[in-house]
Amino acid sequence: MMKRMWQRAGMVGLALALATSQSALAEYAYNLQVPASQVAHDVFQLHNFIMLVCLGIFVVVFGAMFYSLLKHRKSVGHKAANFHENTTVEIIWTVIPFVILMGMAYPAAKVVIDMKDTTNPDMTVKITGYQWKWGYDYLNDGVSFYSTLSTPREQIDGTAPKDEHYLLEVDEPMVVPVGKRVRLLVTANDVIHSWWVPAFSVKQDAIPGFIRDSWFKADKIGTYRGQCAELCGKDHGFMPIVVEVVSEEDYKAWVAKKKGGAQVAAADNTKIFETSELVERGEKVYQANCAACHQASGMGLPGAFPALDGSKVATGPIADHINIVLNGGRPGTAMAAFGKQLSDADIAAVVTYERNAWNNKMGDAAQPAEIAAARGGAAEAAAPAAQ
Repeated sequence: MMKRMWQRAGMVGLALALATSQSALAEYAYNLQVPASQVAHDVFQLHNFIMLVCLGIFVVVFGAMFYSLLKHRKSVGHKAANFHENTTVEIIWTVIPFVILMGMAYPAAKVVIDMKDTTNPDMTVKITGYQWKWGYDYLNDGVSFYSTLSTPREQIDGTAPKDEHYLLEVDEPMVVPVGKRVRLLVTANDVIHSWWVPAFSVKQDAIPGFIRDSWFKADKIGTYRGQCAELCGKDHGFMPIVVEVVSEEDYKAWVAKKKGGAQVAAADNTKIFETSELVERGEKVYQANCAACHQASGMGLPGAFPALDGSKVATGPIADHINIVLNGGRPGTAMAAFGKQLSDADIAAVVTYERNAWNNKMGDAAQPAEIAAARGGAAEAAAPAAQ
């Protein structure tokens, strides 16, 4: 009776395991993401192979254990055997695990070596992690920009319904051509981050002062999403990654558009703006770059980030305000330097916004020419101007 029960239970368990495995293989619903590169496909196959090996070991070990418990128990008349050692058995239980480990090590080493082979790229992109955004520099095409979270604040605060890609959408996605080998040079500006896109099987730590490299070659056109996978501070969960894989023709058009945008931004850096224009533009820059710490209300986070509403900086001399935004706060503070991240026009706009928002009614404005002078007379923005 007991034997039949165990046999039925085993058959049911095996059927469930097979059904789940087939479903996972078909839809990837309970498995890794759908592979979008050859390396990702190899990783997925390796994962399935190792899981099957583990399942086989589980069945053999626990099957033998439960069989021994049931068939050799005291209640059916069996007595414990007294023996000290058996050379044959010891050789078997040493050799078999060794063979299993070698059988797993070879395909695993092959995949890892392929993942780390960054030779002969078609293009190279430098990726820099910031608190809390990503910077992309296309070294072959002369395109640079920053990518920040674009999920509306209302969704984050819970005052609006969350959409399909909540916390996984950005204002400027990384764009690459399909079928091209893309080398990634990954570093960080402040703390350790990690650039992770599961569909490409790329996960590379971004460490300040070091350049680590990785690569991928997307096999199909589409949009692929990832996240920072290293705890990097307060808004660690708010720096997603979006990679758009497009045709080569669309990629060339995108590069041309980005370069055209840079020319427009360069023209903005020599323009004289109305205060209302600066405030409107500055609010967008503030929401994308400053609101995470100082809050949309300008009230900051007590004990962590100071309030800008009524602060001595936002209501003090405008030259000091510009200097802090350009070069960062005093040593030991979390205030980042935005001189390399924002154009002259954007810095002028955000300074003007901060001085005229909330209860700050200073009535003055900063112009891009003042920012250029504060940089030391540089005529062009140091940051990607295509934002």
